[in-house]
Amino acid sequence: MTSLAAPTLLAHIEAESARFLAVLRTCDPAARVPSCPDWDAADLLWHLTEVQHFWTHVLTHRPAPPDGYAEPQRPASYDDLLGAFAETHRAFAAVLRAADPADSAWSWSSAAHQDVAFTYRRQAHEALIHRLDAELAAGQVSELPADLAADGVAEALDVMYGGLPPWGRFQPREQYAEFRLTDTGTSVWVQLGTFSGTTPEGVERSGEPDQHVVADPGVAADLVVSGTAADVDAWLWHRRGDDAITISGDAQVRAHVAAVLDQPID
Repeated sequence: MTSLAAPTLLAHIEAESARFLAVLRTCDPAARVPSCPDWDAADLLWHLTEVQHFWTHVLTHRPAPPDGYAEPQRPASYDDLLGAFAETHRAFAAVLRAADPADSAWSWSSAAHQDVAFTYRRQAHEALIHRLDAELAAGQVSELPADLAADGVAEALDVMYGGLPPWGRFQPREQYAEFRLTDTGTSVWVQLGTFSGTTPEGVERSGEPDQHVVADPGVAADLVVSGTAADVDAWLWHRRGDDAITISGDAQVRAHVAAVLDQPID
C-alpha cells in the first residue's frame, strides 16, 4: 500500500511528466540514454508516450482487460513525438483525475492491485524514473522528490521485485535485509527466501533467490542498505551505482539480495 494519497500521486505524475517533456525538448533526439543503452532520446520519449496511452485505455475501459487495445502509430519527426507525448499526457491526466482510486481496474499485478489506485502509484514511479532517464540523456540531472522516492523504494521492493504469481511458492528464511532511508527516517524490510513453482507453460523453477517485503521483524537486520530515498530508489532501478549508497552485513545475504535485484525491471 502506498504511503501517498491519490491527489499527491497525480501531482507527481503531472510534475514528473512535465519535467520529462521539458528536458527532452532541449535534448538531441539521437542522444543515448545511459540507463537504457538500447534507446536514444527519441525512443525514450516514445516509450513513455506508449505507456501513458496504454493506461489511458485501461482506465477508460475499466474494469475490462486491455484485450482490444490498439497501439498508437509512432510519429516520424521528433517535433511530432514531442506533440504526441504532450497530447497523450493531457488525456491520461484527465482520465486519472476523473477516476476514483477505489474503482476496479485491470492491472498486470496481483489480485490485490486490480484497481485505479495501482495505476496512480505505478505511473507516478514510471514517470519519475523515466524523467531521470531523460535527464541522464541530456546531462541535466536534478533531485528526486524524497516523498515519492521513499514510496518508490517500497513499491520497487514490494511490487516490482516482490511479486508472487499464483503458481509460485515462497519459502522464507529467518534472514532479513533493511533498506534504510536516511533523509526520511523510514525503512523497508524484506525477508529472504527461495521461489519455486511450475509456470503455466510447464517450466519447473526451483530454489531461486527471492525476497518479500515484511513489517519490521523486531530483530537485527542481516544486511542494511542505507542512503537517501532518492539514491536508494534510483539504485534499485539500476540508475545509480553502489557508490551512491552504503551496504553492510553478511556477505552471503548480500549475494542473495544482489541476485534478486539483478533482475531487469525496466
